[in-house]
Amino acid sequence: MTKPLFLPLKLVRGLAFSSLMTVAGTALLTAALSVPVDARAATSSAASDADQTPASSKAPRDAKAAKSVKSVKSVKSVKSAKSVKSAKTAVKSDATRGAQTHRAARPGGKNAAAAEATARRVRASASVEPDGRHRVSAHFEGRGRRQPVHRVAFAPSRPVQAFSLQGDGALSLRSSIAYVVDQNSGETLYDKNSASVVPIASITKLMTALVVLESKEPMSEMLTVTDDDRDYEKGTGSRLSIGSTLSREDMLHIALMASENRAAAALSRYYPGGRPAFLMAMNRKADELGMHDTHFESPTGLTSHNVSSARDLVKLVDAAYKSPLIRNFSTDHSYDVNTGKRILAYRSTNALIRSPSWDIGLQKTGFINEAGECLVMQATIHNRPVVIVLLDSYGKYSRFGDAQRLRNWLDAGGVQSVTSAGTGRAGT
Repeated sequence: MTKPLFLPLKLVRGLAFSSLMTVAGTALLTAALSVPVDARAATSSAASDADQTPASSKAPRDAKAAKSVKSVKSVKSVKSAKSVKSAKTAVKSDATRGAQTHRAARPGGKNAAAAEATARRVRASASVEPDGRHRVSAHFEGRGRRQPVHRVAFAPSRPVQAFSLQGDGALSLRSSIAYVVDQNSGETLYDKNSASVVPIASITKLMTALVVLESKEPMSEMLTVTDDDRDYEKGTGSRLSIGSTLSREDMLHIALMASENRAAAALSRYYPGGRPAFLMAMNRKADELGMHDTHFESPTGLTSHNVSSARDLVKLVDAAYKSPLIRNFSTDHSYDVNTGKRILAYRSTNALIRSPSWDIGLQKTGFINEAGECLVMQATIHNRPVVIVLLDSYGKYSRFGDAQRLRNWLDAGGVQSVTSAGTGRAGT
């Protein structure tokens, strides 16, 4: 008596599984999520977090699936291939209707569903348990080089805006944020997302330099790199080995020119009151400069919690430009230092410094995964001093290419260009 009942169960189980897997992954998932959760399934899974529950143990998600479950649970009454075919058709019909309902409910309809399918990879699975319950599970994987930063230990004066625009007219910049202003008049020449608050990586070191110089500590004092100067957050290395000893002036020189992280860390540790006092001084200085979208938690910029906007960074560049030492150190091509162990030769991280076609008065580069490739510069173009800010650029050399494109655009008599995301209103 049991064998005739067991054989149709296997057939239905296999056909149901096959039909579900032939339906597009997105359609299957939306069918499972677009209708109310089955009451019994909700009760059994209420104590578990969905992201931590194994895929094989997820409960049915919609009323349509619940009907399919009832069909499968009544498999003992299936006596012929005709009944099996009906069960298969019901499953496929449920998935199709669910997908249509989901697409109709989403803005953009079919196009929105297609965009979602392109942006995500879906791994779906379905099975029929021995007790007759039909289980469906799916797993999303985000696609892209990195996820945007959603949390910082700081509340900006303006909301964090989207900063992943890919097109900006004829310039086709690869930087998500671009801002160019006339240094003398403050006139905006080019604006793309300048109000967005984002990680700024080693652009931070310009503020580090300002705080070091304002401390009035002797530039000839010798500083020693210790374990406290290691990067324990990103795990990056450094050419300055533990025990290296340099003057405060040399530490500042290679921090600005070559973005040496341990040098910046050592500078903050030797500040009166130590690193905590140094960080407080950095944020206090930002407030003094009117950089209200800016916050610092590290003297190096290796943390994504060091954030700012392009508009604030123009203020930082202006303040740093007033220091001849920062101008000279940041624009130096190369510099050799004696660490007490060996002589190290450093080179500038900015390729444009070595170009005779550029007249750069101050610069700083930066990079961490969360910030992308970053660059700020003061440069003179056609006898006009300008400040250029490029953030979240995609590609190792794209920030330099964007700087050149902006310069060519200015050379050609470019007029003010503003994007809607940068100002909150329609733009060009």
